[in-house]
Amino acid sequence: MLSQSAKDGFDLLLTQSLKNSLVPSGTEAQILTLTEPADFPEKQMVVLTVSSYLFRLMVMFYFSPNDATRSHFARLNNVDEAEMSEQTFMDAIAESGNLCCGILNRDLGNFFPHIGMSTPNVIDKNCAAYLQKLNSQHIQHFAIDMDGSPRFHVSLCVSAYADIDFSVSAEELGSDTGELELF
Repeated sequence: MLSQSAKDGFDLLLTQSLKNSLVPSGTEAQILTLTEPADFPEKQMVVLTVSSYLFRLMVMFYFSPNDATRSHFARLNNVDEAEMSEQTFMDAIAESGNLCCGILNRDLGNFFPHIGMSTPNVIDKNCAAYLQKLNSQHIQHFAIDMDGSPRFHVSLCVSAYADIDFSVSAEELGSDTGELELF
């Protein structure tokens, strides 16, 4: 139901969203597509869903609640790491996932009408073992490497309810995070 062009489009839009939401300003990042799913070392994940009448995609951000991760999200949010409470730390991770999916949601809106997204949910990473039960047509895993930060992993899982074919090129994508939209 998903064309190869659509799969590539979902992957490209997600990688652009990741660069705009998880990478601190002035930091170089490399996002790798993993050919083989691995047992990621992170302990938890933030899960968000972007849906339309035609598809549902889930984005899973894996993380471990440790000092290296805390340091990354403190730097990303321009706050002193010592001032981050446990709740502030978890909120920063969830908000980064929310920002990423918001960018993805906005960009997908150029191709699909009536798109919505969920709020972030933090769950145990072992839940990812059940992705195959979702009867998805596309599952892709990514690794994000940045200077001064731990490696992060992200999974994309797309279920289509109709034939989907669209194409997107990197040249068409903007690099900004957009404007705040109030309702």
